[in-house]
Amino acid sequence: MSSDRVVDLLRTAYADEIETVMNYQTNAIVLDGVRAEEIKESLRQDIQEELTHAEQLGQRLKQLDARPPGSAEFTARQDSLQPPEDSTDVLAVVEGVLDAEEDAIATYRDLIDAAEEASDPVTEDLAVTILADEEAHRTEFRGFQTEYRND
Repeated sequence: MSSDRVVDLLRTAYADEIETVMNYQTNAIVLDGVRAEEIKESLRQDIQEELTHAEQLGQRLKQLDARPPGSAEFTARQDSLQPPEDSTDVLAVVEGVLDAEEDAIATYRDLIDAAEEASDPVTEDLAVTILADEEAHRTEFRGFQTEYRND
């Protein structure tokens, strides 16, 4: 059996992935302008990956005789990823994505450490795999950030 810390981090990561899906979906809908199309398409693609992460995390929680949090247990934390007032402010969305990815990366690194301490190689392996995906998203959006800041 894994530690309480591992279960808590799995639940946090699950909720974060679900919140990310909601915010990516909303931003992919509300962004306007020719320059927004590439960002919207990237967000749409990332939604599927984030949903897969949530499914994997939820399944791991179940395997550990725990459960993922429901909406009543959910606390939104991604303030910077809220849709901008100006629907053409693509840079605000890009920077919100980067904030969310940095938070996810920190959570998965903590989960890797906690799983290692708890002698839970299955959770550790899952966290390493998802961490790689989150770091790839961060790299992609850093590129977008550079492009939009230079324009």
